[in-house]
Amino acid sequence: MIRVLLADDQRLVRAGFRSILEDHDDIEVVGEAADGEAAVAACRELRPDVVLMDIRMPGTDGLEAAREIAGDEQLASVKVVILTTFDLDDYVYGALRAGTTGFLVKDTEPEELLQAVRVAARGDALISPSVTRRLIAEFAGRVKGPRPDPRLDALTEREREVMRLVAAGLTNDEIAARLVLSPSTAKTHVSRIMSKLGARDRSQVVVLAYESGMVSPGWMAQ
Repeated sequence: MIRVLLADDQRLVRAGFRSILEDHDDIEVVGEAADGEAAVAACRELRPDVVLMDIRMPGTDGLEAAREIAGDEQLASVKVVILTTFDLDDYVYGALRAGTTGFLVKDTEPEELLQAVRVAARGDALISPSVTRRLIAEFAGRVKGPRPDPRLDALTEREREVMRLVAAGLTNDEIAARLVLSPSTAKTHVSRIMSKLGARDRSQVVVLAYESGMVSPGWMAQ
């Protein structure tokens, strides 16, 4: 059972998401919050698997709430998915750096919402990869120059190869197919990369790949 917390200041939005999610036996909405402060408190009390977090809320906004959750070791298992109307704000990139699992546009189709929650719960891939990649490319392109990170020195050549594909938004199964590996081996590589880098989530691996110059926007199409 996937336990979900809904954090949005619009009651109708929360009601709509709850209706969609609770129509499926593997998902349970365990609570709701109308602002970021309440969302953080609810996470500490309820320990959900996934938080669907609106980025714009009164008082403590979704970004600050995501940072608080990511900074609390006791909430390390909580995956935060930011709800956005796809406005290209600088703080959206900051949300990735804060450790959110990814993004979900508010007008997404019901099946995509369900898939997003399930994917986030297992930590397998970024939410809405095409959206997330566009956001990352937008803001990574503003970085003045690569910032070498000594943590990358601990990676093997294979792990660097896998990390580039993670940065491209590929799932473990897609990485396995691309590199002719078993899915379990691909998953092991990703887990080791996250451990060596001290990354809370795949999104932080993606950001580091861009900021360090390991990949650049559009590299997969070159």
